[in-house]
This record gives sequence, C-alpha cells and structure tokens, in this order.
Amino acid sequence: MIILVSRFLIRRGFNGITLWPFVVLRKREMKEDAVMLNHEKIHLRQQIEMLVLPFYLWYVIEFLIRWFQYKNRHTAYRNISFEREAYKFQNNFKYIKRRQFWAFVHFIKKG
Repeated sequence: MIILVSRFLIRRGFNGITLWPFVVLRKREMKEDAVMLNHEKIHLRQQIEMLVLPFYLWYVIEFLIRWFQYKNRHTAYRNISFEREAYKFQNNFKYIKRRQFWAFVHFIKKG
C-alpha cells in the first residue's frame, strides 16, 4: 500500500480513495487512522481480485444503477457492494486475513 496525501485529488465530503496501488488521503493525520486504512485495504484487495480495471468498471456501473435506484448520490455510494463490504468490516482488523475471494458478491442486494 502506497499512501499519498492530497486534498485536491479527493472529492469534498470524502476522506480517502483507493486507486491501486495507491491510497490517497485528504489529510496527513489520516495516516494514523487504523479504521480508515483498514477500509482502504479492503478496497485494495477487491481491486486485486478483479484485476484492477474491471473493478473500476463494475464500481461505476453499480454506482449508476444505485443512483437510479435511490435517486441520491450518497445513498447510491453507500450501497455499492464494494463499499458495503468495506464499511461493514472496517473495524475488524483480522478480516483481511480471513476474507473469502470475491466476498463483495455477498453484498450485492436486490432493490
């Protein structure tokens, strides 16, 4: 994991983004935020499993479907399967070691 700090690369309202192999954080202090880093590590694992580019394609398509479904960008973002998995397990620091391959699939829910 390569950590970069830049408030210019991150959209307002967000604190970090994972762009394999980088984790970009809004503030330097966030490098010490174990929960935030664990959340982003889950995204790194998801991206590796999907061979990176298909991850981004899936992410955008699912975001658009959720936006249409919920009519709200934030709700759409929070309901993307990748995000649902990362938010659910961001406090579980052992999760990465026991995580099943393509575990995010269990977080795809029907409308």
